[in-house]
Amino acid sequence: MEQHIVFFDIDGTLLDHDKKLPKSTKEAIKKLQENGHVAAIATGRAPFMFKQLREELGIDTYVSYNGQYVVLEGEVIYKNPLNKSALEDLTDRALEQNHPVVFMDHEDMKANVPQHDYIDESIATLKIDHFPTHDPTYKDRELYQSLLFCEEGEEKIYEAEFKEFDFIRWHRVSVDILPAGGSKAEGIARMIDRLGISEDKQVAFGDARNDIEMLKRIEHGFAMGNGHEAAKEAASYVTEAVDEDGIWHGLKRLNLI
Repeated sequence: MEQHIVFFDIDGTLLDHDKKLPKSTKEAIKKLQENGHVAAIATGRAPFMFKQLREELGIDTYVSYNGQYVVLEGEVIYKNPLNKSALEDLTDRALEQNHPVVFMDHEDMKANVPQHDYIDESIATLKIDHFPTHDPTYKDRELYQSLLFCEEGEEKIYEAEFKEFDFIRWHRVSVDILPAGGSKAEGIARMIDRLGISEDKQVAFGDARNDIEMLKRIEHGFAMGNGHEAAKEAASYVTEAVDEDGIWHGLKRLNLI
């Protein structure tokens, strides 16, 4: 079989609700690689948030920060940082509203406030070793994503004022801040340009709203059975849930394993 490339989201796709990697998923990816196909990650997470997972799966190709930082076989091939001036204005506006902001580059993340319950609550759900520490000057670095902490609907004031950014909610009290027009699909396109793999040999698995553009663009898009309804509507297929061997069944469906 000709080489395919398969993009995997992390949370709710590779990892279950307890942030565990199902045994069947690990076995499926190993078999996929043994069959000569490219396994890649496409996630909203920062690179430092899934280093251990990449090592466990033997994956060195990934689209991170929802498409803003792309690495092919260990080499950075695309970066799309946030507009610094607009981010500074947004941060000032957020301080007025008591909405903290976390700044993120490829190595670390820092918060503009010493502590906030919304940061504690949402970051804890990721079950990662890293946790943002206080450094309001961090926004002066090249940043690929930020997190705005506010309740549902409160992000609308920022959406109206800051057209330089897209805002994607991922938690009850947290929203991703991305460069306008940036998406996993755009990051994937940059990678595909390098690899030259045809559309009919491209596969993606995802479960959430930030996977919608990816699932629409990729010819063989799989939504997880546990996924958001909008993700299922965008996908070509719906596989089983992450904890019901969804990755294994999806790859089997295309005869990739």
